Amino acid sequence: MAGPGRSASYTGSNMEAITHRVAEERSIALHREVARRIRARPELLEQARNRVEGWSRESSVSAHWVKAWSVLLSHSLDEVIGAITDRGEAGRSLRQTSPFAGVIDSKTRWEILRGCERERRADET
Repeated sequence: MAGPGRSASYTGSNMEAITHRVAEERSIALHREVARRIRARPELLEQARNRVEGWSRESSVSAHWVKAWSVLLSHSLDEVIGAITDRGEAGRSLRQTSPFAGVIDSKTRWEILRGCERERRADET
């Protein structure tokens, strides 16, 4: 890490790792907010189910993800929340194709992303 009197030296591979880490932190933060909202309004799960059904009808998303989300969304609210906020590979993969688009309004989304950026910068110092 760069500190006073030191400069950061980044190679292509560690810049890529940093970029992926930043994207992952943003994704987790956004899905934590999704989790908070679906806990407050469980009917949002029905909207997600409808979106997945649309993906299936239109063949707009890989059948793999349609099946994965269909199965997950048939489980309990707690299981869905656990899956979308999971830091492991399964959670990371699911968040790549999420049926929760639109659950978070633009203003809140930008606030979350700005918060992630502040945290990232604080971690660099």
